[in-house]
Amino acid sequence: MKKSVGIAFLFAAWLVLPLTAPLAYEGGTVSNGGTIAGVVKFKGDAPTPKKLKITKDKKVCAKSPKTEPSLIVSGGKVVNAVVFITDIKKGKKMKPLKVTLDQNGCEYAPHVLAFPAGSTVNILNPDRILHNIHTYSKKNKPFNRAQPKFKKSLKVKFSKPEIISVKCDVHSWMGGWFFVAGNPYYSVTDGKGSFKLTDVPSGTYMVEVWHETLGKMSQKVTVKPKEEVEITFELAKK
Repeated sequence: MKKSVGIAFLFAAWLVLPLTAPLAYEGGTVSNGGTIAGVVKFKGDAPTPKKLKITKDKKVCAKSPKTEPSLIVSGGKVVNAVVFITDIKKGKKMKPLKVTLDQNGCEYAPHVLAFPAGSTVNILNPDRILHNIHTYSKKNKPFNRAQPKFKKSLKVKFSKPEIISVKCDVHSWMGGWFFVAGNPYYSVTDGKGSFKLTDVPSGTYMVEVWHETLGKMSQKVTVKPKEEVEITFELAKK
């Protein structure tokens, strides 16, 4: 009886290992790596940015006009989308970073903050008013903490890959995102909707784009040594 139980346990473990083991990323030296570059386009007519209504702490928060940051389209290109490789297992080194989220003027800057798992986020409060940082995470421990005016900096570490919504419970219009990456191949599109992934080992990969309101899209990309491959994503409003 004990022998059969042991065999069953080993068999169950064998079933689980292939699903979990390949998720680990191995960082090292990349020789003759290639580059994946491109843009994220918006399909259709670009929406007119909506003005945000400032309802609290107006002396600080309403110094400059604010618009809804959840969908920014510039010249037909999507800003603040994250492009990343989903299935790479080995490549350049991935080191934890010290990154900063600012709340100056009751806005999150940057709106989408991307960093490798294991990194520490330094959350700044130069406004000299009360903010409250609330992360809606599932894999990482949720963080919900007041940041009074005398607390100019808070540090939070995120250990597991995840896309996390960030809110301020004091100022309802304040919202942003943390993109905690499982490998170093990620890029947030800039003001022209552009992205670039460098030092990619030669091979074929699944590249995905994520946007908070437009959703996800992916495509296979083949990278050759020392060459740059250009790709385009086109996202539409749902």
